[in-house]
Amino acid sequence: MLVCQCNMITQKEVEDTIISMLDADPWQLIVPAKVYHTMSKRGRCCGCFPNVVETIIRVTEEYHQRHDQSEGAEVVTYLDQVRALRERYGSRFNERRQKGYRAA
Repeated sequence: MLVCQCNMITQKEVEDTIISMLDADPWQLIVPAKVYHTMSKRGRCCGCFPNVVETIIRVTEEYHQRHDQSEGAEVVTYLDQVRALRERYGSRFNERRQKGYRAA
């Protein structure tokens, strides 16, 4: 699946980059700009960043679940919390326009 049409980046490329970053340091903070920098790309319109954030969270959770299974550690899921925060705060003040705003 194509994640970023500006750079022609697929979902698999993003996932592989995140896993390679986690292999280097499993507890680092991974953000979209860091993923793009690792792939030698840059965000152009940045419309794909919300999807990349969800991919980062999902892949990171799966990575830690796979590697912590033997130890029996509990992995806290953050994806649902991030989605709830996005629904609560993210769409309400989109560019500070009113709901009935029309450009033309």
